[in-house]
Amino acid sequence: MAALLSLSLPSPARVSILPHFSSPFKGNLSSLKTSSSQIQTLKFQLIKRRERRSVVVLTRASSSSSSAAATEVASDVRFRLDNLGPQPGSRKKDKRKGRGHAAGQGGSCGFGMRGQKSRSGPGVRKGFEGGQMPLYRRIPKLRGIAGGMHAGLPKFVPVNLKDIEAAGFQEGDEVSLESLKKKRIINPSGRERRLPLKILGEGELSVKLNIKARALSESAKEKLQAAGCSLTLLPGRKKWVKPSVAKNLARAEEYFARKRAAAGGADPAPASSDAPSA
Repeated sequence: MAALLSLSLPSPARVSILPHFSSPFKGNLSSLKTSSSQIQTLKFQLIKRRERRSVVVLTRASSSSSSAAATEVASDVRFRLDNLGPQPGSRKKDKRKGRGHAAGQGGSCGFGMRGQKSRSGPGVRKGFEGGQMPLYRRIPKLRGIAGGMHAGLPKFVPVNLKDIEAAGFQEGDEVSLESLKKKRIINPSGRERRLPLKILGEGELSVKLNIKARALSESAKEKLQAAGCSLTLLPGRKKWVKPSVAKNLARAEEYFARKRAAAGGADPAPASSDAPSA
């Protein structure tokens, strides 16, 4: 009886043990190529770990079910560097030039028959327009901010005398960058927050004030002195120089100070050894 059943039933063509686990792979599963050795390794690992198993029986009679099962087997295979492949259509072959007219780019390879661009070599430089005046020379060269230079950028926060008079300062008050900010006469923002104060001479001042600023215009200086104000010029930031340059500048300043003192009637000091080195 068992022999009759074995003759009537089709013999199994393939028995696969499918593992059940998730994988971070997010590519196209149809492009994967698996080998029988990898599947056998998976079977051994699955039996060793005693994980849940499911048996799929494939027959030679059902070809559609075999393709579906093969896709299922490929979907459950652990992905490694040796069985990964690019997506179909993700890599496009380069156009083969100079392989005959039937290929579409034969002979001249699409560069034409004659001319500078059809020859081998570096070609033309950037911005070259065949000898005519190029664009970067046709546009006007502007000065200051419009030309991208620093010549037009402001170097001070300007305040006129009429603004100081309208602020309501009392006799003997101090006028500085901080006090003008508190009075809301100026509100520098952005780059202007680091700029020093400069007093301009537009308007008149009727009270005596203590002015502390980095710079004063000539007209503002005359009006403030006429009003009896005390003026204090704040020092600017020193430009960084190399130590060797700073040493030479200090020696030169000392040398010329001695020379001025000698010209004023004092005894001249020996300056041969103190002369600034070139």
